[in-house]
Amino acid sequence: MNWQPYITTDPKILYGKPTIRGTRISVDLIIDKLAAGESFEYLLSAYPHISLEQIYACLAYAAD
Repeated sequence: MNWQPYITTDPKILYGKPTIRGTRISVDLIIDKLAAGESFEYLLSAYPHISLEQIYACLAYAAD
């Protein structure tokens, strides 16, 4: 998956941590939640302004 359209870094947002574009949700938050056993469904309900594609982009970013 091409994660570039979904993930961005900006020194003015969360000190430049990679975030989901258009949000203040960091990639590491999503990865930590998944590693802790949270489901995709939980993340989509807890963060209704993100999409499944954005969650997959976080995984692809972490894999790179």
